Amino acid sequence: MLKGRHILLTELRPEDSPHLFEWINDPQTARFNAPYKPVHAVSHDKWFESVLHDANRIIFAIREPRGKLLGFVQLIDIDPIHRSAELTIRIGDDKNRSQGAGSDAVKLITDFAFRERNLQRIWLRVFATNKRAMRAYEKAGLKKEGTLRRARYIDGKWVDEIVMAVLRAKP
Repeated sequence: MLKGRHILLTELRPEDSPHLFEWINDPQTARFNAPYKPVHAVSHDKWFESVLHDANRIIFAIREPRGKLLGFVQLIDIDPIHRSAELTIRIGDDKNRSQGAGSDAVKLITDFAFRERNLQRIWLRVFATNKRAMRAYEKAGLKKEGTLRRARYIDGKWVDEIVMAVLRAKP
């Protein structure tokens, strides 16, 4: 378990699966970082089981101090040669966004990646329309590296993606 200012990062638990399934099937929540398409229960169950055994992924549940699930944060495509990974995050319910949980989770997982996994670079993609997320990432130390113009087609419109990253401080 990792403790932040506002949240805890813990393992995913079987009882978290229904919440994750609900969030991935909520069009408004999904559109923060992907085009919406419904995910069927069988596919979700396979995904949930696979994250527990994927050597190229580290996933944490984001929880309130009392244990309530707020979302998840993960490092994917971990590259042991180049010592980099992509970060993804989802805060499930809108009422839990803009409360500091996202920036706290990003800071915790990047510190974990540098300290425990000896990674050098953590990067992510965020839609240019998601200003709230960009502020959270900047608070956690990520810097804008570039723009992928008209990279995604979301809800009937082309959206730019911003690439952001944080590098491990030089020893």
